[in-house]
Amino acid sequence: MCCKQSSTRACDASGVAEITAAAPGTARLVDAPEVRELKPRGYWATVRGRLLRDRTTMGVGAVLLLIIVLAVFAPWVATHDPLQGSVLRRLKPIGTPGYFLGTDETGRDIWSRLVYGGRLSLICGITPVLGAACIGGFLGLVAGVSGRLINTLVMRIIDVFYAFPSVLLAIAICGVLGAGIENTILSLTVVFIPPIVRVTESLTTQVKHRDFVEAARASAAPLHAIIGQQILPNVLGGMLVYATSLVSISIILSAGLSFLGLGVTPPHPEWGLMLNALRQAIFVSPVVAALPGVAIVITSLCFNLLSDGLRSAMDIKLPS
Repeated sequence: MCCKQSSTRACDASGVAEITAAAPGTARLVDAPEVRELKPRGYWATVRGRLLRDRTTMGVGAVLLLIIVLAVFAPWVATHDPLQGSVLRRLKPIGTPGYFLGTDETGRDIWSRLVYGGRLSLICGITPVLGAACIGGFLGLVAGVSGRLINTLVMRIIDVFYAFPSVLLAIAICGVLGAGIENTILSLTVVFIPPIVRVTESLTTQVKHRDFVEAARASAAPLHAIIGQQILPNVLGGMLVYATSLVSISIILSAGLSFLGLGVTPPHPEWGLMLNALRQAIFVSPVVAALPGVAIVITSLCFNLLSDGLRSAMDIKLPS
């Protein structure tokens, strides 16, 4: 005797199950497909997702990457020797065969000097910020986690440096030490230490009063473990964002020192030094004379926009 099979669906607290009646009085339970659980995303995965969705940040990041690649591979990208010139081809306009960006006042190729000058400009822009971030970050962290006496001592010394404008302080240091790449980097490092100390100290003070730090103290965790595992990871993000914004200022200040004759010395190609050399030709060939300034503006603007993108992606509010 043949029996007609029928099927029904039943739903319980654990999910959906299918009940199939094979014969009168019997039933067979068939498990439904398992529901895939969504794992929570980590902090850095969230930051990466926000950055990838931010077209402006990705665009300026691509431009900065291109500038860095051109500077690193300058010997292969440059079309001429950046130090070799000729009076016969001085101040050639843009579009000249063999010199598509023209030549300077001594007949040197502008394109070659721009890509080689990017090396020194990026070194003088990034290296002082890295050095100041290490020194200032350490001092700010110590001032933030220490007692009132050490905090007051460190911050009052930092306030002494705030009495001098950053530009005048950099000029004074380079004026005493003399011109050169090393002295430029040293002077800019000294200039950037005070603001990084203040930002790091403020961030550390905010973080050390949070509940997870208090819980670590209550569990008798050692101080170095609290600093390394609880405080420092929550301070590094703000330091990174602030340091990125300082790179653009560092590039402009180093170019200004070179323009005044206190930075990179001739005949090395550097964007600020190129501006100083081409300022006398601004009425003869204004477009060629403005090219180093355009490079400075584009690079500085890209670092500023990158800093804004990082701040939005990391959801960081820097202390004023």
